[in-house]
Amino acid sequence: MSTELIIALIKSSVVLGVLLTNTILLIWLERKLVAGMQSRVGPDRAGPFGILQTVADAIKLLLKEQILPLKADRAMYLLAPIISLVPSFLIFMIIPLGPNIDVLFNGSQFEVELVGADLNVGVLYFLALSSIAVYSVVLAGWSSGSKYPLLGGVRASAQMISYEAAMGLSLVPVILYSGSLSLVDIVQSQSGNLSSTFPFLNNIVSFIPKWNIFPQFVAFGIFFIAAVAEVNRAPFDLVEAEQELVGGFHTEYSGFRFAMFFLAEYINMFNMCAITATFFLGGWLGPTFE
Repeated sequence: MSTELIIALIKSSVVLGVLLTNTILLIWLERKLVAGMQSRVGPDRAGPFGILQTVADAIKLLLKEQILPLKADRAMYLLAPIISLVPSFLIFMIIPLGPNIDVLFNGSQFEVELVGADLNVGVLYFLALSSIAVYSVVLAGWSSGSKYPLLGGVRASAQMISYEAAMGLSLVPVILYSGSLSLVDIVQSQSGNLSSTFPFLNNIVSFIPKWNIFPQFVAFGIFFIAAVAEVNRAPFDLVEAEQELVGGFHTEYSGFRFAMFFLAEYINMFNMCAITATFFLGGWLGPTFE
């Protein structure tokens, strides 16, 4: 097995571990925050401070019976959760997490990039994969063979498609400003401070990092709103609409198949946060003032 393949497998394993661990923490944190708002304790039994409650729920879903509705289209019904989950992992593979590091392996030194894959069309890759989630919603609603998931799928797909165009257009100024479609290059273009962009304001902007959010604050606002709508968080949480449509597009799913939709939603939340930081907030560089 070649060294490059081993490094690629290690990267993939690390990404998988980070996303799964992050999902556990996100769900626990959301439960604790909501419990505090409602004067409740929240999870406090499984593990320290209830942090393993999500793991217990995952085990419960894995052991639950998998139900297949009689009128469901079997192939599409089983494919929908996979289409929802796989792109969420693939999107995180293009997000740069840090500078290149030197690794000693088998007596040789290798330079390893802290990114799953540095694509020269990374922005297009991100937009393409984020659009695939629409198909999972449509297929899940239609293939269940029930009118309630169908209505939920139509509503969800309409919302997601509506914000896709706005999200894509909001990234055009970032691409023009950085001069590249690679996320690694977009992060590098945000190093330093704004004095290099506005030399006539050197004394005023020398302490402001060269983030894309400052010259492109309108694009940031549009992208942020579209990202919140894409991941179905409040106030755009009409996709499930429990009070009207029982449970939305995944009403007829149970057990691990339902968990796949649930997992994809929280991974996409983290992905959107990372993508927003990469495009507009300097990425892994953070505030640099050189």
